[in-house]
Amino acid sequence: MIKTAFIGFGEVNTPIDIIINKCKKAKEDLEKAGVELGACVYPVTDDYEEKDIKKALDELKGKDFDSLVVCIAGWIPTHAVVKITEQYKHLPMVLWGLCGWYEGDRLVTTADQAGTSALRKTFKDLGYRFKYVYDIIGKPSKVESVKSFLAAASAARLLRSARIGMAGYRDMNLYGTLYDGSSLKRVVGPEIETFEMLEMAQRYAKLSSEEINGVIDGEMSKWHFVKEAKKESKELAAGYYLAVKSLIDERGYDAVSLKDVDGMKKLLGFPPAPVFMLLGDVAGVSTIPENDCLGNVTQLMIKYLTGQCGAYLEFYEFFEDSVLAGVPDYVPAEITDGETTVIPAAFGELNEGILNVSKVKTGTITMSRLFYDNGKYYMHSVVGEGKTPPKWEEAGWTQPAPQLPGLKVYLDDAEGFAQNVMCQHYIISYGDNSERINDLCAILGIEILK
Repeated sequence: MIKTAFIGFGEVNTPIDIIINKCKKAKEDLEKAGVELGACVYPVTDDYEEKDIKKALDELKGKDFDSLVVCIAGWIPTHAVVKITEQYKHLPMVLWGLCGWYEGDRLVTTADQAGTSALRKTFKDLGYRFKYVYDIIGKPSKVESVKSFLAAASAARLLRSARIGMAGYRDMNLYGTLYDGSSLKRVVGPEIETFEMLEMAQRYAKLSSEEINGVIDGEMSKWHFVKEAKKESKELAAGYYLAVKSLIDERGYDAVSLKDVDGMKKLLGFPPAPVFMLLGDVAGVSTIPENDCLGNVTQLMIKYLTGQCGAYLEFYEFFEDSVLAGVPDYVPAEITDGETTVIPAAFGELNEGILNVSKVKTGTITMSRLFYDNGKYYMHSVVGEGKTPPKWEEAGWTQPAPQLPGLKVYLDDAEGFAQNVMCQHYIISYGDNSERINDLCAILGIEILK
């Protein structure tokens, strides 16, 4: 949900009907784009007694919104704007300049960009977190660019209260999946809480056969099994899903990771792929394996920005113009092309599990990864074209080896991406979401690695 406050400004000597109509059109464009207005007030002028300013402050007081749209419909002295915005300097803002129009061969202007150009540096000097957007006569309104920043502001607010559940820590003793709790809370916002796998096992032991069979006969019956799995495998999948879901419901987790290789597989004897599938597709939480802390955080950033699940892929091969990205376990139903397809399979010395072998949707994708380097957070994000890969397999699977889910992602600069790759896991979203990601990072003070 994108919720903002809209304030429209214009100078007291400009014909009031012009300012009202311009602000009304901008406000309606935002609403058509799916933006909810927690408050709306216009026109605000620089009248001598400051009645409009007081009216605006009264209208905004006590209302719920994540950001401000400072809409400049004509020239406005800076003080008239700042007397309002200073009360909300903790919120991200869009400085949006409207534009003039043509009447026959004459250009008519209310000096919108005189107002914004007087304000842009002032906003910067005052330390506001803002985006400057201006419309151009004869071109479509920049409402989508405004919406992008407003979505980022709402995402930033959600991240402040996000909670991630982590079963165990540092699977396989990896370094790239670690995190620093204090800086993550300060800069991005989420809290990562560790729970023990013993809690899962204890809750699993208390489940009834009716509860477990309910998941098997319900959600798992929707999967296409290429080959029937063992009854025990289905029961373990359904049971551990219910055990983790009870922790999610109790503690309000928005994302979850499980200790995979050194935890579920080694200690409990069960590869957790179907557990992740149920948690993502049914419980609606973001999931990633192997205690990938910043992978979970990146997923929530993408989810709150785009509404997509933020699936993870990991890299298998680099080519001159592309990368092969796939998964050795599962993909969410949201990014599956066709039905969810699974097969019982084992890898190396691990016990047999239920492996997802679904096809992945193709198209333009954005691959993103939040990372921490020398005391600072950065976002590595690139846009590419995901295509169905040729037949491939990972050595070690039960023969005939399964075709793992994946994409061959074509990039403008595959070499540049490879030289800057920050982890084996990247989070994908469909479409070019670079503007929203850039906007969120600007709000949070995170540098973008190109």
